[in-house]
Amino acid sequence: MITLQGKGVSAGVARGRLFFLTRTSLSVEKRLINDTKKEIERFNMARQTAAEQLDVLAATMVDRIGEENALLFEIHRMMLEDTDYCDPIIELIKTEKVCAEYAINTAGSRLAQEFADMDDEYMKARAVDVYDISKRVIEILSGGKQAFAMSDEPVILATDDFTPSETAQLDRNKVLALVSRQGAANSHTAIFARTMGIPAIIGFGAFLSSDLSGKEAILDGDTGVLYLDPEPEIIKKLEAKKEELQKEKERLEQMRGKPTITKSGKLLKLYANIGSVSDADAALAGDAEGIGLFRSEFLYLGRSDYPDEDTQYESYRKVLEKMGDRQVVIRTLDIGADKQADYFDLPKEENPAMGMRAIRICLTRSDIFKTQLRAIYRASVHGNAAIMFPMINSLDELRRSKELAKAVREELAAKDISFKADVPIGIMIETPASAVISDILAKEADFFSIGTNDLTQYTLAIDRQNDSISTFCDTHHEAILRLIKLTCDNAHNAGIWCGICGSLGADPTLTKTFVEMGLDELSVEPSRILKLRALVSEC
Repeated sequence: MITLQGKGVSAGVARGRLFFLTRTSLSVEKRLINDTKKEIERFNMARQTAAEQLDVLAATMVDRIGEENALLFEIHRMMLEDTDYCDPIIELIKTEKVCAEYAINTAGSRLAQEFADMDDEYMKARAVDVYDISKRVIEILSGGKQAFAMSDEPVILATDDFTPSETAQLDRNKVLALVSRQGAANSHTAIFARTMGIPAIIGFGAFLSSDLSGKEAILDGDTGVLYLDPEPEIIKKLEAKKEELQKEKERLEQMRGKPTITKSGKLLKLYANIGSVSDADAALAGDAEGIGLFRSEFLYLGRSDYPDEDTQYESYRKVLEKMGDRQVVIRTLDIGADKQADYFDLPKEENPAMGMRAIRICLTRSDIFKTQLRAIYRASVHGNAAIMFPMINSLDELRRSKELAKAVREELAAKDISFKADVPIGIMIETPASAVISDILAKEADFFSIGTNDLTQYTLAIDRQNDSISTFCDTHHEAILRLIKLTCDNAHNAGIWCGICGSLGADPTLTKTFVEMGLDELSVEPSRILKLRALVSEC
């Protein structure tokens, strides 16, 4: 028996033969051209064909992956029309006189790498979306398609990685589970797998070899373990677990639409973390009671210039309208550190995680900050908005941020532009400094949301992007839990609410601890909400 450990991204147990998906590769060569105008027209025609394909895909995939997930293909279509994606490709054709295929492959790979290098898991997962779009246009230009051979019988499908387009179009009757060498937990491929009820494990690396194709296998999508040539006791154990998982799924569905409340009557809000307009649909499908973290930086990344006020307003408006009366906490831009945008022209730093980022950029470039605040306040009339400042370290930073918000309200009022004047203003607690003085900050904030990812990094002095020291990163370290408790107590003493929007909020082993601490809100991935609601109801 061979045992491989990966990362489970879609729960479930599956048993069958392992089948490696083989693709006919698309060769992209650097071919020089003479007529750049004609080559750009060729690229534009391929873009139009790709857009038409995506329109059909979005319409036909609704029944299979759900309306909110099918919106991804509309987002892909929008990217094909976005100058931030197209301009670098056109520029390469013009300046280097290369064929469109090579320009797309080069510029698309650069943009995908920018996302892949980010520390934020949500943004990191967007790399494969860029790759998927570029591959589609190259296929059209080359007159072919990167086809792959499938088995005639249901199998556990294996490959390097799956694109969203491939996953969405898989024949559910032929796929028992998905396993891959690479991948990301927040990728649309992983989301599609969960929606379609397909167990999936990623991150096996080179251990998942094509030489293993054809072996009998059984896997646990919860623990991320794949067994090849499994022993009888392993099969018996996992088959029993499969039955239990089905019962658990039926039990969790009974939590839908119910309040999140403990046995003793304490209410807890379960909100969702989102990173784009389309994610609001996933939040509603997951039964989120609101949005606890709307990552506004998605509007700034992958662009060649700052998004204007109207562009931002439209995005905030759409999410607020979708969520109705449910609160939407919009985090102001958190650019810097792992999330870089070249046009910000930020200085090269030895340690960007401790450099010019988030609120520090906003307070030194108030014009950028005020543009965003104007867009949020204008959109506030369309729903239940709240504003959250990231990386606040001192009372002075909070006051200066609130002064700029006040100035924006006065400007809008002077121009007779509608907005809500009473939009709550909260802050993220992400550093030991802000946690320690949370009693002071609580007097001038409307709420706290604890960003446990950065709080862990700064408390333990461990770089989250350094895999070589990941074994030293104890996310349950007593120091972190004490800072969370201190922050929560200080918030309540000042009469404001306190929640968590970092990854610890979704850790089921800490749910009971957080309830006992008195936390008022947890903001997590939409798919985790029903599970956490069930856990809270048992506290």
